Amino acid sequence: MYPELQGRVALITGAGRREGLGEAMARRLAEEGCKVVITDVGAAKGEYMPESAVGTGSEMQSIVDEIITAGGDAAAFNCDVLNPAEVAAAANFAVETFGSLDIWVNNAGIGYLMKPIVEMSIDEWDTVLGVNLRGVFLGIQAAARIMIEQGRGGRIINIGSQASKSGFGHASAYTSSKHGIVGLTRVAAMELGEHGITVNTICPNHVTTGLGAWQNSHFSGVTGRDMNQYMADMRARIPLGRPGLQEDIAKACAFLCSDQATYMTAENMNVSGGEEYH
Repeated sequence: MYPELQGRVALITGAGRREGLGEAMARRLAEEGCKVVITDVGAAKGEYMPESAVGTGSEMQSIVDEIITAGGDAAAFNCDVLNPAEVAAAANFAVETFGSLDIWVNNAGIGYLMKPIVEMSIDEWDTVLGVNLRGVFLGIQAAARIMIEQGRGGRIINIGSQASKSGFGHASAYTSSKHGIVGLTRVAAMELGEHGITVNTICPNHVTTGLGAWQNSHFSGVTGRDMNQYMADMRARIPLGRPGLQEDIAKACAFLCSDQATYMTAENMNVSGGEEYH
């Protein structure tokens, strides 16, 4: 546990889906004593953001209610990370609701538009790059503006992927966006260091969230393996013998937010059971 996190205000984007990484990080930071703002789109939005892929308003609120029931402090806010005004409004909501903004986690992302390069449409490409990279840029920008004004530093954490370091077939847009986060993290860390703001990225390997379950089904079919064989092959290539868990990422997030990580910035930290090591 990190007692220094008591009372700090954290905002996590894309945190409105059950069993997602965002939910796990929100719950862990709330357990550490942070006041947490959960954001997500709130409702289906166009062809590429169906209700099955976004956190709905009711789902977000139920997560918030459970955090409060457990003794934490939380609030929900609808935010489309493609919209600069909504991202800025989310940052302002955190300050207006809880008095400050100390931690910003860029977790919102799309990992379900997976096709071969020759079959992927420009609209699909733009949607993935928009949410996964533009959304991170807008989050860093909004958080940094407030943190600089507050004058006491802060923590910005981006959620990358094993695809931030390695390429994967059928994932051209996803891999490109996650590689882009690595470069963006390094630049942001360089620019914001003088203000005491650290910027780091967590790079998980596969985690069977709701999205992860879809990916298991998709890629087992693409590679011609049944699900049992696909998962067995996955475990076999991971030195620690299992895929990641939501709590693995939540632990890494809490650490990077803590005073134990005050001298860490510009890092793109693998949390992959040894599967990714560069």
